[in-house]
Amino acid sequence: MRLLIVGTLDGQLGAASQIAMDRGAKVTHASDIEAAMNLLRSRGADLLMVDISLDIPRLIPRLNAEHFSLPVVACGINTDPKTAAAAIRGGAKEYIPLPPEADLIAAVLQAVSEDSQTFIYNDPVMKNVTALAKQVAPSEASILITGASGTGKEVMARFVHENSKRLQKTFVAVNCAAIPENLLESELFGHEKGAFTGAVARRIGKFEEADGGTLLLDEISEMDVRLQAKLLRAIQERQIDRVGGSKPVNIDIRIIATSNRNLQEEVKSGNFREDLFFRLNVVNLHIPSLSERPKDVCALADHFAKKYADINHVDYRQLSREAYTVLTSHTWPGNVRELENAIHRAVLLASGDTIGKAAIMLPDASGNLVMTEAYAGGDLDTTNTLSEDDVNVAKMVGRTVAEVERDLIIDTLKHCLGNRTHAANILGISIRTLRNKLNQYQSDGMAVPQPGVGGQRASV
Repeated sequence: MRLLIVGTLDGQLGAASQIAMDRGAKVTHASDIEAAMNLLRSRGADLLMVDISLDIPRLIPRLNAEHFSLPVVACGINTDPKTAAAAIRGGAKEYIPLPPEADLIAAVLQAVSEDSQTFIYNDPVMKNVTALAKQVAPSEASILITGASGTGKEVMARFVHENSKRLQKTFVAVNCAAIPENLLESELFGHEKGAFTGAVARRIGKFEEADGGTLLLDEISEMDVRLQAKLLRAIQERQIDRVGGSKPVNIDIRIIATSNRNLQEEVKSGNFREDLFFRLNVVNLHIPSLSERPKDVCALADHFAKKYADINHVDYRQLSREAYTVLTSHTWPGNVRELENAIHRAVLLASGDTIGKAAIMLPDASGNLVMTEAYAGGDLDTTNTLSEDDVNVAKMVGRTVAEVERDLIIDTLKHCLGNRTHAANILGISIRTLRNKLNQYQSDGMAVPQPGVGGQRASV
């Protein structure tokens, strides 16, 4: 992970840098926002850690204006809570108090950095895919990774990079589906100052950022056919042209691409160039859906339970046998991403010595979160000794799903200090859905935590 620290951090710069480097981050420093912008244009970064004394609410729009998509973490010593809240309202993902605590910085880096993703597998199907990935990783061959959304294609791409000869170089990922078509060319190849409206300075693209390392083109099937021609030339010639540039720039990269579509069908329909498909598909790694690798469900659930217990500073609890049964019985249309959200919720909801099935909340056909039968059924076996989870379940009986969902949303928002984006990610719902529900709660007279403020849950 490439970390850019901006400002002096009240004399805690060295300590914060050392902690980050001990966690594997490559750290660069900038004295102020202008210096930070220049470094981003020339080198790029994966995460900004910014002194809260700087104008973070002004920094975020500047990043957006130049299409830098990276998280910002605010840091400060003895900071007024209002200042921290303003930074989060302005777009900062997290706030870290100084002097820095190693565990806290490690947790934040893990939460916001994709480089911390761990490749977990236990199913024979995935063992076969992984064996092929290890075999081809040391080569320079382009690799196409296919599979449904949420199966872990980007995690597999990082696994290939980490087992390649380019391990010590940069891994750069660009989501072709998340960037507007008219901006993707500049994002990939960079631009010169004045190349178009808003090009206030020269900026290198993802190809140059990844020079010497690996470039992941995520969801490449979403790329416009006209831009595919320029991409093909870059792969063949190992040269790129910045938008508005007068001479080509040499590059040395390894290309990995992913797609959740059938690219052969896309070629037949004219949506994807056949010559580009063959250039990318030297080796194909297909990631099966989670429902096709049941032994991975339990292995991943254990991993996420430990991960989110650590992040949320709660005691680690193992999943009960009944919880495993609920998890392995689900079809997981959202694959690993859906499973991760479900376990994160369960870590927050669980009580007692284990994570019981009562803590597992899954989406129904409409996409709304609903309880498993332990919550919703109401038929509790009271002939045996009740666990703490069973007691909590009993307290749920007689309440509506909407009431329990409301409390879960509010409690999660409190945990996130009012950060809507973070809360939506934990809950596994869109930010729009979350805002609509919060607006409804406020209309009903309920107090909703504001950014930077945990607060107490108000009763209705």
